[in-house]
Amino acid sequence: MTIQEKAKKIASLLDDKKALDIKTLEISKVSTLADYFVICTCTSTTQLRACVDEVEEKMKELGFIPAHIEGYRSGTWILMDYHDVVVHIFMEEARNFYDVERLWADAEEIISESRDAD
Repeated sequence: MTIQEKAKKIASLLDDKKALDIKTLEISKVSTLADYFVICTCTSTTQLRACVDEVEEKMKELGFIPAHIEGYRSGTWILMDYHDVVVHIFMEEARNFYDVERLWADAEEIISESRDAD
């Protein structure tokens, strides 16, 4: 599995859990932090945790273990670090506040097939 396929798989898993406004940004040309960011919004803390649990479980089945998961207890923004792919799962207010897409505006958005893509 390529790094881009890994990022797309994570985006697909988030889509399966009905996360909203899922974006995959290729940041490798503008940063050494990772190759991709996958960003999404959840409508409840229950959904947020379900998304994290789903990604962690399904990626583990594929042999990918996160280096760490941060923010699980806070329930407004959870970061999952898969080294080359960093996953940001936000509640709407936190996503609007941190505005990660604006901070990484030079990154290229990768279009994924999802239930709300047109």
